[in-house]
Amino acid sequence: MIKQLKPYYKGKTVFLTGHTGFKGSWMLVLLRTLGARVVGYALAPEHKYDLYHAIKGDTLCESHIADIRDKDSVLQAVKKAQPDFIFHFAAQALVRESYRIPVDTFDTNTMGTVHVLEAMRMLDKPCSAVMITTDKVYENMEWEFHYKESDRLGGFDPYSSSKAGAEIAIASYQKAFFNPEDIAQHQKAVAVARGGNVIGGGDWADHRIIPDLVRAMQKGEKLKIRNPKAIRPWQHVLELLYGYLLLGSKLYDDPKHIQGAYNFGPNMGDEMTVNELVRCAIDIWGKGEYVHIPDKEKLHEAGILRLNIEKAIKVLDWHTSWNSIQAVEKTMIWYQQVFDGADARTCCREQIHEYFSEDSKS
Repeated sequence: MIKQLKPYYKGKTVFLTGHTGFKGSWMLVLLRTLGARVVGYALAPEHKYDLYHAIKGDTLCESHIADIRDKDSVLQAVKKAQPDFIFHFAAQALVRESYRIPVDTFDTNTMGTVHVLEAMRMLDKPCSAVMITTDKVYENMEWEFHYKESDRLGGFDPYSSSKAGAEIAIASYQKAFFNPEDIAQHQKAVAVARGGNVIGGGDWADHRIIPDLVRAMQKGEKLKIRNPKAIRPWQHVLELLYGYLLLGSKLYDDPKHIQGAYNFGPNMGDEMTVNELVRCAIDIWGKGEYVHIPDKEKLHEAGILRLNIEKAIKVLDWHTSWNSIQAVEKTMIWYQQVFDGADARTCCREQIHEYFSEDSKS
């Protein structure tokens, strides 16, 4: 897979929003492994032990610490970078936080996406963009079936709705300014990647299950879980990042036909409840306890979410390499190694090498 992707990204300029976040930091290491020049745009990292600082992210990219809500700043940064690719990760990404700051969530996730699209529109050169939304953009009816890209968008909480709003804006820009039929004139191509419930080493966000578990184990406390029976499409961060990069390469090759939305998630039947995920992580770590504490705030969170990934498999030839249990194992091993003194960037690179070496498509 590295050989497959390198010709597209080696020596190319990639504008990466959200580069200081968990997924953005992993993407930064991966893009540099592919030989890309990376220009990052994001807020400063929130946590003292964040992954971006741990990997010495400032040495891997040209970093712009700025707000995606600042339209002029986004336009100037993109204009200066003159990117060949844009990967838009920047977001207010927490469901529970979106209840506390709904206006900021919509401003960041919906209008922030518009700012990136507008900056791309102003570019006087070819550019391919992969806009990262979420698996939660669907109007979740708590059904058993797997959601397809053609299913209705919606969202109960402000986070999900703001991401659905971002997708409506993306579709508008695609039709109005980046129409595939006129690709020869505007030379811009946009696709949407839907995925979520990502796990992996170096995530320190609040209100996410693995970081909460690791913090609890460090303190010798019991992890408090709200919804132990909830089913989510858990997946290692590298699975999604490979999907995003593959989508970017296909978009570059065939901008007229590849545009659109793509689900990235685990294979059908490979799923875990919150309870199963926590028990698996504790078994791998070798210690830890948890307890079910009902949510006093009673904030709505979906009980079940499954994705249909047939489109990504058929159109992009994307396949998963690590199942959910392996994803938990790789994640907990990363934390253990770093806690034992290993270098975080080295741990990321070793797992990147392992992921791409193990896959049958390499």
